[in-house]
Amino acid sequence: MRLSGTLSLYIGRQFLLSFLALFIVFLMLILLLDTIELLRRAAHRPEVTFTMAAEMALLKLPHMGQQIFPFASLFGGMAVFWRLTRHHELVVTRAAGVSAWQFLVPVLVLSLLLGIVKIMAVNPLASALLSRFEQLEAVRLKGQKSFLALSSEGLWLRQAGREGQSVIHAAHVLQQGTDVQLTDVTVFLYQGIDGFDRRIDAETARLEDGFWHLREAWVLVPEQAPRFQGEHWLETDLTLGRIQDSFAPPETMSFWALPGFIDTLERAGFSALRHRLHWHALLAAPLLMCAMVLIAATFTLRHTRRGGTVFVIVGGVLTGFVLYFFSDVVFALGLSDSIPVALAAWTPSGVSTLLGLAMLFHLEDG
Repeated sequence: MRLSGTLSLYIGRQFLLSFLALFIVFLMLILLLDTIELLRRAAHRPEVTFTMAAEMALLKLPHMGQQIFPFASLFGGMAVFWRLTRHHELVVTRAAGVSAWQFLVPVLVLSLLLGIVKIMAVNPLASALLSRFEQLEAVRLKGQKSFLALSSEGLWLRQAGREGQSVIHAAHVLQQGTDVQLTDVTVFLYQGIDGFDRRIDAETARLEDGFWHLREAWVLVPEQAPRFQGEHWLETDLTLGRIQDSFAPPETMSFWALPGFIDTLERAGFSALRHRLHWHALLAAPLLMCAMVLIAATFTLRHTRRGGTVFVIVGGVLTGFVLYFFSDVVFALGLSDSIPVALAAWTPSGVSTLLGLAMLFHLEDG
């Protein structure tokens, strides 16, 4: 028996309303907690006001919203199926010959669409706002003075030292183990904020302990003749770890920009493992949304007696916690290169889907 369009729209609308209501509630709680946390971190910086902290919390909110999409789907599905079961609407639907698999279809379709909207529309907005948040956080709370950008034209790095600010450009980057070597290097050194001091052109620059070791360097000072130096040392507080950490985090890059950045990063000789894992995790988001609906259905489709509400709530909370912990463990294995990236990104969604299907088959078909 086919599920009627009217019933499909009714179930789908109920799920969408529950999803949005819970999603908004979660967002408000996150906004409140983030604002309090930012104010705590800014306690030693009197120049950071409540308005600034609230602005930063709002910029971070879309990124946090992405993280709670699956949980809003889980608890939204549980709320809908529980309400329909308690009001005996699903009992009547089943008596009419409609199976659980049939009235799950509209909810699964909506979950799939919500997952697609998340990665194609919400993610680009969230990544742009998170990038702005991290810039404000670095200036207002961390006081960072170094910046690095990698593009198809090469590497750009700004650093601070006792001699002042300096900007480094390199056409190519080579990383071998813990060694970093730049080629076709140009260094612009400044006095104060924007007072140009001198320029250095070098064939190579190797990162050593507290210094850039430049070879075949020409030092150009305004109104002076160029000076050639076979070796030149430039002070720096950068390390390989700090350079890699200065790359744009994958969370600050949209779903559409990640593939190109991954290629650029790998061509430069740096590891793109974290970015590739994040991109695969985004691809798996729609499947994870559907998995949450299947798991929600296993807790709420059966009519339970007194005390059943407690079972549903506790079961949903424990399931969300276990899945979150399991995802973190698998992602950590992927980041350590212990398992393939694709396996690490798709395992939480795949295991959750198979678990939900198995439980539903057991409940519905014995």
